[in-house]
Amino acid sequence: MSEIRFDDRVAVITGAGGGLGRTYALEFARRGGKVVVNDLGGASDGTGGSSSMADQVIKEIEEAGGTAVANYDSVSTPEGGEAIIQTALDTFGQVDIVVNNAGILRDKSFVKLSPEELEIVIDVHLKGAFYVSQPAFRAMKERNYGRFIHTTSAAGVFGNFGQSNYGAAKMGLVGLSNVLAVEGAKNNIKSNVIAPIAKTRLTEELLGPMADRVEADKVTPLVVYLASEANEETHCVYSVGGGRFARIFIGLAPGWTDKAGTPTAEDIQANFPQIHEPGDYTIPGSIADEMRLIAQSLSD
Repeated sequence: MSEIRFDDRVAVITGAGGGLGRTYALEFARRGGKVVVNDLGGASDGTGGSSSMADQVIKEIEEAGGTAVANYDSVSTPEGGEAIIQTALDTFGQVDIVVNNAGILRDKSFVKLSPEELEIVIDVHLKGAFYVSQPAFRAMKERNYGRFIHTTSAAGVFGNFGQSNYGAAKMGLVGLSNVLAVEGAKNNIKSNVIAPIAKTRLTEELLGPMADRVEADKVTPLVVYLASEANEETHCVYSVGGGRFARIFIGLAPGWTDKAGTPTAEDIQANFPQIHEPGDYTIPGSIADEMRLIAQSLSD
């Protein structure tokens, strides 16, 4: 099995000044890739800004013989997203890989969450991925190649107390990735999602004693593989942490079909066990797959 390399590839990594993003940047560069290290340099709640975090990662990459350029724009505006991708195009002439990693936390129980605490988290996590991915997607289509890795969370996929804003934004990224996978298929653009569990400045206090067993660099191998030419999978979500790697998926159960007429709420009640149980589920690749299953159930 040949070594995975990125000698002719350009990777854009948001939030790459520390934590997970830093490990991705260092590893892509070590494997020959040219890297755009984006980081606003703010605090974990999104306030402030500094060039020092991105600059430090650039220094590490260059001292190891790699090639990288820093970008300090915020992902949370359309202009910032465009500028991040333009940095790659102006410096290296192309963009092949985008890792949407930038994030902040504004945890608060649902009843106490303010509109501002909702908006800033949505802006950074969900809108930020849109703003960075759209100009990158255009550039990738021109070259018929691209790899997206988006960062969701168990808080979005499974739920977690005090993270309604974060969870909603993170699950939104799964929807975004699924559409990019469908729209990018004919241009060899793959889009996948990771749900990492790792010790970073955002999670260290939340993880408690488990923090030292889930180092950030244990997530990096999956990101590197998904971003590589070797990867042919798309439209997927993966759990990763502490050296464990596993697929997460949304399945569609066989359910119950009323062919006699218009079902009533009482019909739903009577057949709810069949509706609810997963049974021999399928994993739809798009809405079209679901529609085919519905059509099949009506004709059986």
